[in-house]
Amino acid sequence: MSEDEKGKRFLELIDEQNNIQWSIVSKLTFLVKSQWDSSNIKNELESLIKRHSEITKELNSLDDKSSLL
Repeated sequence: MSEDEKGKRFLELIDEQNNIQWSIVSKLTFLVKSQWDSSNIKNELESLIKRHSEITKELNSLDDKSSLL
């Protein structure tokens, strides 16, 4: 992958990760207000956290020693 491709992918991942973080905050807020009584939101939150972790791993893999990122 070229440096330009890495840079583009990096920005895409950062954007997606930011959106996921806002979704996590929103769902946590809802859960707190519902006194943690929503199985659906808990499952959605679990899925968002898993995707956030996957993005973090991919971001870290883009940042190798030969990369400018």
